[in-house]
Amino acid sequence: MPPALPLLRRPLAQLLAWAALTLPVVAANASEDDPWERFNRPVFRFNHTVDTYALKPLAQGYQKVTPGFLRRGIHNMFLNLGEAVNLTNNLLQGKPRAAGIDTSRFLFNTTFGLLGFFDVGSKMGLPRSDEDFGQTLAVWGVGSGPYLLLPFLGPSTLRDAPAKLPDYFLTPGPYLEPETRFGLTTLNVIDTRVGLLSAEGMMEGDRYSFIRNVYLQNREYKIHDGEVEDDF
Repeated sequence: MPPALPLLRRPLAQLLAWAALTLPVVAANASEDDPWERFNRPVFRFNHTVDTYALKPLAQGYQKVTPGFLRRGIHNMFLNLGEAVNLTNNLLQGKPRAAGIDTSRFLFNTTFGLLGFFDVGSKMGLPRSDEDFGQTLAVWGVGSGPYLLLPFLGPSTLRDAPAKLPDYFLTPGPYLEPETRFGLTTLNVIDTRVGLLSAEGMMEGDRYSFIRNVYLQNREYKIHDGEVEDDF
């Protein structure tokens, strides 16, 4: 499991279960979209080693010693810090209504939700977006390019990898002191990894191919706001 597989818009367990059923159908097409597989597989093994001996044990320890309500609150706070990314990319994609919801969520969660610890926005009927600059480029007509596995960062594509940079500058990270930035980044990665622990048992067959297929299909799902043709 790559250590920083991004959070998925649908519940991860549901998506992986669906992918397990459709994997034999899409495996051939996914291979055609993976011309850099000889580079990607060594990176996958490296990421898997880092995860096995570092991130997964940390995530398991964090899950064991941290009460559930506190983990959920911390997770909500990280999501709240990402609302500027959602807002900006919704505007760039020409979705003013979604951008307005992003703004309202941030204001309500930051104030009434105690800096986002409580997700009051969702309770008020304001759904959270999950947008990024890679999706924006796709809406603008930029093709995904080959599948690319990044050291430490996990699955991506030739389009999505450089798109991470402008999104990063929309988060608080670049503007914090190095020690604070390192601490928040570490906690965010562990928080993300905890969310993947319960879904690991659903992976079948070649883990590299399985994760690649899930990632590529999930990107199509997000880019098209859930409207994906069945023959992907």
